[in-house]
Amino acid sequence: MKNFITIEGCDGVGKTCQTALLKEYCLQHGYDNIVFTREPGGSKIAEQIRKIILDANNAEMSDLCEAFLYAASRIQHLEDIVKPALAEGKIVICDRFVHSSYAYQGVARQIGLSRVRAINEIAVGEYMPQFTVFLDLSPEAAFERKGGKDVTDRLENVDIDFHQKVYSGYKQLIDEATDKFVVIDASGSTEQTHQKVIDALIKKGVLK
Repeated sequence: MKNFITIEGCDGVGKTCQTALLKEYCLQHGYDNIVFTREPGGSKIAEQIRKIILDANNAEMSDLCEAFLYAASRIQHLEDIVKPALAEGKIVICDRFVHSSYAYQGVARQIGLSRVRAINEIAVGEYMPQFTVFLDLSPEAAFERKGGKDVTDRLENVDIDFHQKVYSGYKQLIDEATDKFVVIDASGSTEQTHQKVIDALIKKGVLK
């Protein structure tokens, strides 16, 4: 979908930080046609579903339940935020989207890519990203730099093997559709990664 850009990466890689820096950059440079949002969440009902998904007290949640909750949150988020913004001719930049479900639930949870894609084909329809910015950093390096996992986040509390599978899942997705991804080396400083993101969006014509 034209003008719909997503940002992906493993837990701890700095996605949320980079999205915030990008938003600040756009505000400072007069871009008033860009909507920033996130998943899971982004709108009232979708944020309530987010709380259920990430709550560390819900450790017994089944993998398939998790996959359907992500898809449910995605449906509401699309209806409330993404579709209206795109209809108004705006650019939407989203912190995580459907590729997270493919990597986390499809590969790492071993539900299967085909099953998770089928669930999300209903949820997403034609609203697939024009392209996805992938912040590339291994989970080991990401958590080391972050200073450990967030114990209140159910997904971050899973063992490192899970996060390694997530990383492999992303790499598989990128190999399958290299033209739909912009891979950013996120091993440098926050400022260096931020500049790489800006440069990539300028090259893609999103920014000037």
